Amino acid sequence: MNFKIKKEHLIKHLNYVIKGISNKNIRPILNCIKFELTNEGLYLSSTDNDIAIKTFITKNEIEDDYNCGKFVVFGKYIYDIIRKLPNEIISIEEVMDSKIFISTANSSFSLNCNNVNEFPDLELEDSKNPIVLSNKVLKNIFNQTTFAASTQESRPAITGMNFKISKNILECTATDSYRLAKKVINLENTVDEDVNIIIPTKNLIELSRMFSDEEENVEIHIFNNKVIFKFGTIIMLSRLINGTYPDVSRLIPTDFLLKITVDLHDFYALLDRVSLFSTEEEKNTVKLECTDNTVVVTSNIPEIGNVVEKIEVEKNTDENIKIAFSSKYMMDAIKVLDCDKIELAFNGEIKPIIIKNPEDENLIQLIVPIKTY
Repeated sequence: MNFKIKKEHLIKHLNYVIKGISNKNIRPILNCIKFELTNEGLYLSSTDNDIAIKTFITKNEIEDDYNCGKFVVFGKYIYDIIRKLPNEIISIEEVMDSKIFISTANSSFSLNCNNVNEFPDLELEDSKNPIVLSNKVLKNIFNQTTFAASTQESRPAITGMNFKISKNILECTATDSYRLAKKVINLENTVDEDVNIIIPTKNLIELSRMFSDEEENVEIHIFNNKVIFKFGTIIMLSRLINGTYPDVSRLIPTDFLLKITVDLHDFYALLDRVSLFSTEEEKNTVKLECTDNTVVVTSNIPEIGNVVEKIEVEKNTDENIKIAFSSKYMMDAIKVLDCDKIELAFNGEIKPIIIKNPEDENLIQLIVPIKTY
């Protein structure tokens, strides 16, 4: 096997498949990238058994003089070699003794190959009725929800995002037990069977990074133990998380004692200043007190100092509120809302706070207060 290709074409696709490699793997073959050159073009594949990525370079991007074949090499090394070579034509040739020879006009490397027969079958088949969504819609969902997922492996289910589909309604939920983000969208097609799966959040973040700036459709193929995303020249497989996702629907109230409306940018800037006197050890706690149409937000570090900030708000009732919460969690929730004004809804100092765009019921953010009062 041998071929020549411009660096820009090869590194673009290596940037995709390198995401399917984990340095934690004991099996060396799972640290590798598979190259398979056919008459249609060049396929690159990688997997760590939790995630699998396959991408395709058309033969139009490869120099005409090539010989088909396949080999498997350590992903980190070939990625770093190609990344650091000058931006010119790269020649890759499989030679005797299970090696490949990588060269440009002034550089040459030899790299040992692994046994191509040991590379796993990626099982990237299609389902009968895939869900089709725009990459921009999916990226927006991930941006607005994934930050709320847990990073604690002691509770695997909530390290993932819950995808629930009933008829033509898709609900995407992430939570770490202290905050929650839920996005609801309408699908163009209706599913025959309800879907309730948990996809690892870290895999969805990697998927989002592979989306191009141009709008294109993404096919989502759902199976019992995996989900496959197909878009452009890329196929990505993610294993699902086994377990039962917590029923979060009962956590989101529909009636409230008090709703306040405030300018998003002004409130975010206020929290950013107040958080200067909060610490991660104390959960970035700040206190909010609403009296009449004025909200006062305070925080302090006893050995350093304190801060007091005021902002005018609109209220829907005469109720007042005293409550404490994590400034970091509140800022994370606010910054993904695409609006000028936000609504904060309260049911007392120990009940969750709901944050949303008052003109959009499809995205809800929730944070649990911190008991200090």
